[in-house]
Amino acid sequence: MELLIDGKRISREIKDELRERMTELNARGVERCLAVIQVGSDPASSVYVRNKKKACEYVGVKSLSYEMPEETTEEELLEVIGKLNSRADVNGILVQLPLPKHINEDRILLSIAPEKDVDGFHPVSVGNLSIGRPGYVSCTPAGIIQLLKRSGIEIEGKECVVLGRSNIVGKPMAMLLLRENGTVTVCHSRTKNLKEITRRADILVAAVGKPKFVEADFVKDGAVVIDVGIHRNEEGKLCGDVDFESVAPKAYAVTPVPGGVGPMTIAMLMANCVNGVGE
Repeated sequence: MELLIDGKRISREIKDELRERMTELNARGVERCLAVIQVGSDPASSVYVRNKKKACEYVGVKSLSYEMPEETTEEELLEVIGKLNSRADVNGILVQLPLPKHINEDRILLSIAPEKDVDGFHPVSVGNLSIGRPGYVSCTPAGIIQLLKRSGIEIEGKECVVLGRSNIVGKPMAMLLLRENGTVTVCHSRTKNLKEITRRADILVAAVGKPKFVEADFVKDGAVVIDVGIHRNEEGKLCGDVDFESVAPKAYAVTPVPGGVGPMTIAMLMANCVNGVGE
């Protein structure tokens, strides 16, 4: 391994740039405001929400917090979103997932106005990405593109393999790599000869949700390996979808877990809030 891709440093750079941008916007009388809605008290969700509030404070984005009880009905949640959609002073709405089982996530995400969909999950946002129109992009894939670019890694003309086809990471990741002129293959649970395909990759993005799934024999010498996963192992330590110890010696560059992709997600959420659609 020649390069350990430092997501903490790069996310800090982005947030510092956004902070300067917000200072310029404030000087022109322009403000940004993010509304974050959490239903229930899932501990992991509470940590994410707290980190988002801290990031807003650092960058200079106002934040509104809606902490709703577990028994909140779907209609009550939709009513809050409807009011936020109509507020001119709110330019971003984020509903923290997962939601309680009695609430239909798809219906909730569809109810957020696309121009305020800073998570990039609305079908309109996804459609805009797929045909190359301006719009919000899902934060984790957008953060991975920044990790690559700011680490001096060329995407154009490279063979890129994405492991995983989720709507939040895998599919938008493939589209973003295509937009950067990579040659993209998406692999999934039904892919045959998986290791043969991943060993062709100049850039391998692992988003399969299985701890240490990607081992050394998945990776060609000199590849760039991006690990999207986050898990706790038997000892309670964080690990990713990549077996870092076996893969790192073969790779040219690799992201650690923690400290790789994770910090970029909130940085790109802040970028969506500050820059707005298509900027």
